[in-house]
Amino acid sequence: MQNVTGLSGNSTSPTNLHVIIKVCVVVPFFSIFLFCIVLMLYIFASNRHFMDSTRYILFAFMLVNDTLVMLSSVLLFLLAMGQLRFPIVFCAPLLFFSTASFLNTPLILATMSLERYVAIMYPLQCPPAWRSDRVWIILLCLWLISCVLPTVDFSIAGARPGLDVLSTPVYCNLGVLNSSSSQNMFKVSLNGLFFGAVAVIILYTYIRILLETKKMRRDRSSVNKAMHTVLLHGFQLLLCLMSFTNPITERLLLLNTYWPPSDIYFFTFFCFILIPRFLSPLIYGWRDKSLRDHMRKATFCCSHRLRTHGLLRPSRFGND
Repeated sequence: MQNVTGLSGNSTSPTNLHVIIKVCVVVPFFSIFLFCIVLMLYIFASNRHFMDSTRYILFAFMLVNDTLVMLSSVLLFLLAMGQLRFPIVFCAPLLFFSTASFLNTPLILATMSLERYVAIMYPLQCPPAWRSDRVWIILLCLWLISCVLPTVDFSIAGARPGLDVLSTPVYCNLGVLNSSSSQNMFKVSLNGLFFGAVAVIILYTYIRILLETKKMRRDRSSVNKAMHTVLLHGFQLLLCLMSFTNPITERLLLLNTYWPPSDIYFFTFFCFILIPRFLSPLIYGWRDKSLRDHMRKATFCCSHRLRTHGLLRPSRFGND
């Protein structure tokens, strides 16, 4: 994916100090994100009622997918910082996996919005496909759809002339693929159409739930919560769209600032790739009261156990 792998394609050879600073910023940031995601997934696995709800199953799937996106992005970043090279045959699966998981996120957001729509419009007779024991079929379809674009892209674009995919070491980025300008335009247009369709779905579900709110006289609170949830999915989609503005922002900064190119690429990578992925699942998870209460309880229990085993000691000034 060009907006995630662009850092590796455009990185120069910065000083060791710059590399250390960037790695020390990204790795702890990713560690905090990973801790929060693991905590939420642990709560889902420990409480059966979460896994009996289609809504929470979809959210858990989004957590796993966003973790895979962050993991592949950070891995590509570390490869770029280390200036590591290896044959395309090992690089291509990582690029394919990164692109597919990135495109899967807006599909999950659209599906979660449709799930809220179905829950409001058909409260007593939920369609079979949306039941918690069959939702895996929808999740499988999402993965298949998200794999279509990178499959077509990798099938059309081949390695650059003179490169042996089995032996020639290269930097792991889409620049090693021989993509023409028409192919790049096709990918940009398809990505725009892809995100546009997801935006239409989210907008449609929001309007329908809004109209349903005016009709219903009972249980308006649950309808209002569903409407706010769909609106939050729209905000999460905007966070995803920030990644597509990454090349434009890079070009503007290169033309109008005197920053070193490597610093510009790192700045846009951190602000437009990592931060939106970090905020999206955490905002949604922290908004849910039931999940938030379980997170607080799990954090408190973990802290209590560490203190019991002597791993966390109170400050000597704690009783002052």
